[in-house]
Amino acid sequence: MAAPSVIVLGAGVAGLSAALPLARAGCAVTVIDPLPPAGGASFGNAGLLSPETVVPIALPGMLRKVPGWLRDPLGPLVVRPSYLPKATPWLLRWIRAGRMDRVLAVSDAMRALHRPSLHVWRDLLGSAGYADLVRQAGQVQVWDETTETPTAAVERLLRERHGIETQLLGADELRQMYPGIARHVSRGLFVPGNGHLVNPARAVRQVAENLLAEGGTILAERAMKLIPREGSRWMVMTNIGNHEADHIVVAGGAWSRSLLDPLGLRVPLETERGYHLMLPEPGVAPSPPLLYKSRGFGVTMMEDGLRVAGTVEIAGLDAAPDERRAEVLLRQLRALFPDVQAGTPKLWMGFRPSLPDSLPVLGPVAQHPGLHLCFGHSHFGMTGGPTGGKLVADLILGTKPAFDPAPYNVTRFA
Repeated sequence: MAAPSVIVLGAGVAGLSAALPLARAGCAVTVIDPLPPAGGASFGNAGLLSPETVVPIALPGMLRKVPGWLRDPLGPLVVRPSYLPKATPWLLRWIRAGRMDRVLAVSDAMRALHRPSLHVWRDLLGSAGYADLVRQAGQVQVWDETTETPTAAVERLLRERHGIETQLLGADELRQMYPGIARHVSRGLFVPGNGHLVNPARAVRQVAENLLAEGGTILAERAMKLIPREGSRWMVMTNIGNHEADHIVVAGGAWSRSLLDPLGLRVPLETERGYHLMLPEPGVAPSPPLLYKSRGFGVTMMEDGLRVAGTVEIAGLDAAPDERRAEVLLRQLRALFPDVQAGTPKLWMGFRPSLPDSLPVLGPVAQHPGLHLCFGHSHFGMTGGPTGGKLVADLILGTKPAFDPAPYNVTRFA
């Protein structure tokens, strides 16, 4: 029996992570994206690889924090007033996802999805590429508060539930690890099982090159509509052509919903717009990566400079970037590392594809044979994207997946 043909819509980390194992299995694989590999969220993220991350974004008590966040136009979360009516249904789902019973179930699913991440990255990149691009030096979380907050207590409970190894850090230990860190930061947590990429865009391009070497094709086109054909086949109408295949994998990140709505498939996908700034010569080199939990951003030393990434802006796909969201990251970085040299920072904004419960949608769509979903990894794309893509590839190939796909099925939103 001939291997099936597959069209993957999206050349980010999730789409390419599905495409490469399919090509290695002998499938005729075509990836379609108007941008080159790593042109979207896979380009500008913080580069964090977090197999030990089991904490969803929505947690108990978040509702009490939302009014304060929304009153601060430069706080960690902002919803543009003109977009609030459209965002409200998603925000209500997000708040409901913070119930403790749901948090526990989501945390279990995150553990299953994230745990194999480094192994899957090694397979995608190859041994040489992995050694070049991945660092397994752990991550550190820090807080302004000197005692554990209620939110941090929930996070600790979830880590303990899954046996995540951690080490508490006091002021002296933090200063040994991060010379020059501000004196007011005196409580931290080291997670040794995590790591980071020295260049997320280059890592995704390497996966794309490996796909091409396996006979895959990458087309610079924009998918406009998915059209079912006879015999459970599909046609993709793009801006310049038509392409048919046995299977379609929708891995278009924040743009995925526009392809699914015409099929009657309603997925509560929203974009959490995130910002970063790059400092080419920062004068400090904090390592391992540091997550400033009290301020909602991360600091990662990469091969081309220091990247400060974070914040959440709910404003849809069409609104212009608010460069103040990136510039405030610099002020907060200076509060964390007073000796940092900003120079002329490079600003960036991207679209996190986010579902209310912090889990992606992965796998087949029962009412549309041959259609598969692989998007919605929100803040965890570089960790869950590779394992999510591999899961989708296994399901297409009929291979037993490494973990239960049920928690990620789109039917959970029915």
